[in-house]
Amino acid sequence: MFWVQLVSSHLLPHWLQVLLTEKFFNACIIHEEAKKNEKNIYCLDCCISICPHCLSPHSSHRLLQIRRYVYHDVIRLGDAQKLFDCALVQSYTTNSAKVVFLNPRPQTRQFRGSGNVCGNCDRSLQDPYLFCSLSCKIDCIVKTKGVGGLSSFLFDCKFLSLPESGSDDGLMTPDSVLEPAASNRTSSSSGGYGGVGCRTLACTATTEIVRKKRSSLSACRPIFPRISEISAGLMNRRKKTPNRAPLY
Repeated sequence: MFWVQLVSSHLLPHWLQVLLTEKFFNACIIHEEAKKNEKNIYCLDCCISICPHCLSPHSSHRLLQIRRYVYHDVIRLGDAQKLFDCALVQSYTTNSAKVVFLNPRPQTRQFRGSGNVCGNCDRSLQDPYLFCSLSCKIDCIVKTKGVGGLSSFLFDCKFLSLPESGSDDGLMTPDSVLEPAASNRTSSSSGGYGGVGCRTLACTATTEIVRKKRSSLSACRPIFPRISEISAGLMNRRKKTPNRAPLY
């Protein structure tokens, strides 16, 4: 059950409630006719989601870039660490960036293995992680320590800006298969809290798939001669004068 349903809404910071319940990447109603009008930016001061065309009135506010990975909302680990204690929350490396999920992803079937699982939703995890998303950790803290326990988990961030390159489209579907080995080295060097690659999330971009299909089709051309060439060869054989043995 989602953690917001477990706690009275007035006991939690309003910006946190909205962040984990907001529907991002919907079209902005104000800039309905504009291109790239998806609401993929969250203003912590106004507690609303905005599109890149809405930035001007919020230029002095704390802004968080929301991204989309495998059809779910994520934020960069570097941004998350300014707002939350992300220890033991599993991160993933995609497009050379470490990200964490805001909310747990639905599971098609229950995990029944003996490995490491999320302490809130039982999703399979890699060691030494205990939570698959930020909301799962929040839910666990609230259930074990009460809402007051969140004070040591949330940070008082006075300044939060978008990347220097500005807001992007937020889509982080990787162009190539993730490299778990490289990510694991990062995890071990950072004390176990760095990003890790997840084989179950490894995927390729649609454009790459199309390119591979096209290249495979061109590489698999038939090596046999055409039917017209075969027919012409048979006709030429029939027209030749047969070679007979001389009579003695």
